[in-house]
Amino acid sequence: MTIQDQRENLMQLLEAAIAAANPLLCVPPSLPEPPETGRLIILGAGKGSAAMVQAAEQHYLDRDTPVAITGCAVTRNGFTASTRAIEMLEASHPVPTELSVAAASRALEIAQGATEDDLVLVLMSGGASALWTAPAPGVTLEEKQEVTRGLLASGARISEINCVRKHLSRIKGGRLAHAAAPARVITLAISDVPGDDPSAIGSGPTVGDPTSLGDARNILNDRKVEMPPSVVMALSDERNETPLPDDASFDGNDYVLVSRPADALSSAEKIAQQLGYKVQLLGDSIEGEARDVARDHAALALECKARGERIALLSGGEVTVTVTGKGKGGPNQEYALSLVDALDSAENISALAADTDGTDGGEGSADDPAGAIVDPTTRERAEGLGLIPANFLQNNDSTGFFGKLGDLVVTGPTRTNVNDFRVILVESYDQHE
Repeated sequence: MTIQDQRENLMQLLEAAIAAANPLLCVPPSLPEPPETGRLIILGAGKGSAAMVQAAEQHYLDRDTPVAITGCAVTRNGFTASTRAIEMLEASHPVPTELSVAAASRALEIAQGATEDDLVLVLMSGGASALWTAPAPGVTLEEKQEVTRGLLASGARISEINCVRKHLSRIKGGRLAHAAAPARVITLAISDVPGDDPSAIGSGPTVGDPTSLGDARNILNDRKVEMPPSVVMALSDERNETPLPDDASFDGNDYVLVSRPADALSSAEKIAQQLGYKVQLLGDSIEGEARDVARDHAALALECKARGERIALLSGGEVTVTVTGKGKGGPNQEYALSLVDALDSAENISALAADTDGTDGGEGSADDPAGAIVDPTTRERAEGLGLIPANFLQNNDSTGFFGKLGDLVVTGPTRTNVNDFRVILVESYDQHE
């Protein structure tokens, strides 16, 4: 097996993981029957919402007796797709803009017009937190952007970021479902969060919130994120407390996970086994600093190599980066760059780390890289170009490093998102190009 064979195997596993979360396949089995007398209102948000809407439209509009549907959805810039009945909007991610505010305002307006005879179908996927932005009273969009940027740069976990977002929002933390009452709300979600907690997916606009204003304040203080005075006031105002899970506005509602990170890993596991690898699943909800997780995984890979195992180490979740440099990159690329240093050109070991939505970090462009590939020749090729991995790591410039080597993974928008996908392949015999 050549180095190129190993790289092709890595890409095949990534493609299998992404395919497992294809909305056109995972959404239809869970679509509900339309209401007998009222309207079917569809609201969507997230990187996968365009494809989720397409799946719903095919299901309801292509029947012998088509169902009348109405509503709107928002996705990340560049992730849209043509729709027939549902208004499709685009907005920025991960930092919200006025387009995000307009999308959230439109969704709230439609939800508030629902009656008890209507059924509100909410299609959720990763990215909805930024794409549906309705700042709390007294907080400007710019101030909310400032807090979001501070949290992202601090290395905060996605659950921490979402807790703060909920308490600075008029749509998150169950408030969308509260606005739609007394209509019944059914949510179909593609999970992108560790543990698949519905209150964390898209910051839980249709479910009760177990976190509190005090939790949000503590997170910002612990992460040393500077807060504008308006944010301090908003997080001290009891009117911005989110409804608890047992709030009456959630009675009769349903929430269905149509795809999870575990499903993506399971799909990749089957392909890896077909390719002849033993598989070890390291977990679908791994969190932590990208470089620390990479060092741990590299140590495990080296142990497997020493035992002569041919094995695929698979993991998911969402690692983070505490930004101290001025380079470009994302958590998966930084994980891969850390592997270069930790593996130190070990023979027979290759790896891939990518975000299943098709973009890892970057500047919010649809053509940002999804991740990066590492193989036994990476360090040697880098040194031949005068590139020192440790220097790029210190500057958080993983995109710069892998871009110069031609080792970035570029998939384009996948129109789904079940978070990070990482695989390390350990071969049991010498490989040569």
